Amino acid sequence: MADSQPLLRNRQELPDSSRKAPRVISLDVFRGLSVFMMMFVDYGGSFLPVIAHSPWNGLHLADFVMPWFLFIAGVSLALVYKEVNCKVTATKNAACRGLYLFLLGVLLQGGYFHGITSLTYGVDMQRIRWLGILQRISVGYLIAALCEIWLTHCIREEAQNTKSFSWHWCIIFLLLSLYMGLSYGLYVPDWEFKISTTSSSLPPNGSYVYMVNCSIRGDMGPACNSAGMIDRYVLGIHHLYTKPVYRNLKECNISSSGQVPETSPSWCHAPFEPEGLLSSLTATVACIIGLQYGHILAIVQDHKSRTNSWFSLSLKIFVLGIFLVFVGIPVNKSLYTVSYMLITSASAGILFCALYILVDVHGYRCLTCVLEWMGKHALSIYVLVISNILVIGIQGFYWKSPKNNIVHWILSRVKAQS
Repeated sequence: MADSQPLLRNRQELPDSSRKAPRVISLDVFRGLSVFMMMFVDYGGSFLPVIAHSPWNGLHLADFVMPWFLFIAGVSLALVYKEVNCKVTATKNAACRGLYLFLLGVLLQGGYFHGITSLTYGVDMQRIRWLGILQRISVGYLIAALCEIWLTHCIREEAQNTKSFSWHWCIIFLLLSLYMGLSYGLYVPDWEFKISTTSSSLPPNGSYVYMVNCSIRGDMGPACNSAGMIDRYVLGIHHLYTKPVYRNLKECNISSSGQVPETSPSWCHAPFEPEGLLSSLTATVACIIGLQYGHILAIVQDHKSRTNSWFSLSLKIFVLGIFLVFVGIPVNKSLYTVSYMLITSASAGILFCALYILVDVHGYRCLTCVLEWMGKHALSIYVLVISNILVIGIQGFYWKSPKNNIVHWILSRVKAQS
């Protein structure tokens, strides 16, 4: 039985059913692979930019990780809520899990921990980052869970009870329509922002204010997109991610120390939230798509029918994504465009199908035992390693001076080699 938490907890439990199904090992392996890939691109991306997140349009290796986690969350939900005896209780459980993930994400990515270069901690509530990786997964998880609990209807066909998931596809269509309407329909006016003296050096001329000229509708660039405008209005510009990946575009001329020169376009200095409100719509769709793969796993009994159904669905989603690229919808992780969501969801479906054949059908668990273990302890690994909590804790032990710690020693040796 798969887990009830998207990343993370993997206890064999069905909150509303007393009967347990055999554990789907490939789901653990897929989750572990996603955790490994997250660590690989986070720590290796600074040395190999080709695997780090794409600065704007395009797909790099790091851009697949988030959709994989959302896909896994959806598949898990179909198994966790295969039998729902009390919808109110199931909703309460899903809401508690979603809230737990969201609050944990705020703690880890909100700015409370100052990273491996500082032994201090604490965050100004006027500048806390509300959204992030775990928050995005929690939103997709909760909405997909509500769809599974409340919008799955039992129907009777040929004297057998089956389930209809047509309302799930209606929610998918509604969310995608809302995303497209807001992305291409909202008018983005000119906007301005002030440089924070705590996050960026002041310009030579002493000016605190930058103006970004937009006055446009339907733009998908880093400066004038609707997603950024919505986040600035709703969340506030001081609550957005202060080091957006688009600063790696050649237009911004970012230095090796991470500073943006004054000669760069004004929007290069602005914060931007890659896990923002508008892009959470399509991210949620990715989770609901994973839910449909989970339905196939829960309902279809034989291996061949399962894998054929998964591959067929993945191929259809992939073709639709490629078609949208050709009609002008860019593949963009920061905006979580529809084409990006479809292509990466298809990749998740194909990879899950391959792992299922390798592990659950042919039983090659010895080849993936490490990934299986990582998948079962994904949340702990995320908190300790990916969020740098373990590193921060280790560097707290030093000799005479805070710089005399093993973390600083390792980083200085790596920089010397590079």
